[in-house]
Amino acid sequence: MQTGGDGRGLGDGGGKSHVHTGTSHWKCLLSKLVSQLDLPGAPHTADFSPHCPCSAKLKSLKMRVWIVFLLCLAGHAIAAPTEEEPLVEELVTEEAVVEEPEVGANPVQVEVGEFDEAIEVDDVAAENPCLNYHCKKGKVCEVDESNTPLCVCQDPSTCPPAEGEFEHVCGTDNKTYDSSCHFFATKCTLEGTKKGHKLHLDYIGPCKYIEPCLDTELNEFPLRMRDWLKNVLVTLYERDEDNNLLTEKQKLRVKKIYENEKRLQAGDHSLDLLARDFKKNYNMFIFPVHWQFGQLDQHPVDGYLTHSELAPLRAPLIPMEHCTTRFFETCDADGDKYIALEEWASCFGIKEQDVDKDLII
Repeated sequence: MQTGGDGRGLGDGGGKSHVHTGTSHWKCLLSKLVSQLDLPGAPHTADFSPHCPCSAKLKSLKMRVWIVFLLCLAGHAIAAPTEEEPLVEELVTEEAVVEEPEVGANPVQVEVGEFDEAIEVDDVAAENPCLNYHCKKGKVCEVDESNTPLCVCQDPSTCPPAEGEFEHVCGTDNKTYDSSCHFFATKCTLEGTKKGHKLHLDYIGPCKYIEPCLDTELNEFPLRMRDWLKNVLVTLYERDEDNNLLTEKQKLRVKKIYENEKRLQAGDHSLDLLARDFKKNYNMFIFPVHWQFGQLDQHPVDGYLTHSELAPLRAPLIPMEHCTTRFFETCDADGDKYIALEEWASCFGIKEQDVDKDLII
């Protein structure tokens, strides 16, 4: 029985653990996200979903996933690998850190420490060469004979012990690691090998069996995700105030959606209703789809999504939405291991004439 991903393409591969994929899961994600914000006037989870059916399934993940989401909503763009990489290959080149300007927080992005590999900087403190010398995940700083700092693979046994199952992560080698620290340290020790080249962090939580995504289920996936992205933006707009969750340009776009009386309110809707809403209020979904692409396309900002750039969105979703991996694989229509904006928009049903790079703001 397969218990995790196979490391192919954009995700975890075929057969994995089946989890209910109803619209309530997306609503639950949104409600739990907002409940963790602790913003003035922010509703509790119950305000969105009195009987959130995904709570039990998320129990083992809730501490890590929602803490990470909270960090993202503070408005910090994630740091990602320094080199653009194919969706199935991670390059390990290290270079100086380039500070990125803050952008509208992406509620489905997660802390860099969980999925991406931070970058080394050359700012070395004289009294302690390693003080301001940062290594990517899986490596630690040491000094050589000339007192020059360098990064070496961390011994997995030196990682802090996991406080609970919620810290576990699943790799594409179908193995459960005690924490992301243990995973990246292990990956580092495999550098230069075929196994290490293909090893990626697959999803949050221990590895488990996930059923294959059926064609009918794959067709339903974008219906829920489109609606969820729209509701996330509306919620951020409602709760933004002085928290800078959205940029001013983003607020202007979302305001039009928020004030539209035809907007379908957040709720546990049937797939038929979601399909009718998309057809009737198509224009409301154009910006949310572009916005999510812009939140992921950060390192580098080049109009393409790599495996690592997708990780912040994939990892929290896979345990709850078993079609996540297949969906992203399908988005790569030309099979070049990169998802272009046009491919991304097409995956969500956005018409070619409505794809506009100027909406990435």
